[in-house]
Amino acid sequence: MSKYEVHPDFKLNGKSLQAADLKILATELIESGELYEQELASFILDWLNDKDFVFVNTSGSTGAPKSIKLLKKHMINSAKATGKQFKLDAGTTALHCLPTRFIAGKMMFVRAVILGWKLDVVPPSSNPLDQVYKRYDFSAMTPFQLDNSIARLHLLGKLIIGGGAFSENLKELVKDSTAKIYETYGMTETITHIAIRRVNGKKARDQEPPFKTLNKVTVSQDDRGCLIVKAPKVTTDPIITNDLVNLLSYKKFHWLGRIDNVVNSGGIKLFPESIEKKLAHQIDVNFLVAGIADDQLGERLILIMECDSFDASKLNFEVLEKYEVPKELFCVPKFARTPNGKIKRSDIITGLKSDQKI
Repeated sequence: MSKYEVHPDFKLNGKSLQAADLKILATELIESGELYEQELASFILDWLNDKDFVFVNTSGSTGAPKSIKLLKKHMINSAKATGKQFKLDAGTTALHCLPTRFIAGKMMFVRAVILGWKLDVVPPSSNPLDQVYKRYDFSAMTPFQLDNSIARLHLLGKLIIGGGAFSENLKELVKDSTAKIYETYGMTETITHIAIRRVNGKKARDQEPPFKTLNKVTVSQDDRGCLIVKAPKVTTDPIITNDLVNLLSYKKFHWLGRIDNVVNSGGIKLFPESIEKKLAHQIDVNFLVAGIADDQLGERLILIMECDSFDASKLNFEVLEKYEVPKELFCVPKFARTPNGKIKRSDIITGLKSDQKI
């Protein structure tokens, strides 16, 4: 008997399962299941054991991957906060299409088992809705998965997006979708999202809304201008991030970019993520703006695109401020990525070659 109860309404792939049933299923899947099923099964056994914590690996997009100890009571609180925020009660139908080895995938299972959802699990592919023929109340995806699912979004009621930047192009593609789509802000340490903002619908079309924190979560800034998160229901101590923000209140903020990515060119601080937003409508491939060492300026701004070739004459830099215009352009055939698809900026920049310059 597990001390972590399974909601009586919980279903997994159409079957009503309680703790003992889940343990049997998990053992079978570890023996003979697909890799994504084995990852889910391993977490099911971790969740149902008598320990009050689990270890979760970070994705490694902003540094070396590491293992973090998370308390199960905090994960339960996070699940309940999501249910309350999005009005996802017992009986909610949900699609799990993320890798369970990372926190976002683990939390899809925890939400379902705690709140009593009917959870269907599909392989965490780049196009998770491709073989889906029924409607779901809720799901979670990466921006890459969303980009490949535009034509089938009518199958989802509410969708949260995390694990990577939500580009302006992608916002344009989903603006008329009937699904309610939310960009999330969070990290492994905060047990996925602690703030959300709607990216489609009338309000989002008129102006870019700020991130708004979930219940019992407040935010502030340190002397660098970076976000501090206080979320006592999901983490014991305040979390000091490296995310630069425009703080509107203790509940609302605009994300500007990571302080690690700021480019200091000739004494002027430039924010790559803000510049990327301005250029997004012009560039139809993955790209990033970054700084590289320069003898005169300290750092010079460059634009790196994931492609074999690109017609630079198509770019209109008039949308940028004078100092935001890249000094050089590069084409890189394939960007370095983490196992869950996040672009690894530092690896891409350090791996640049002179013959990749346009």
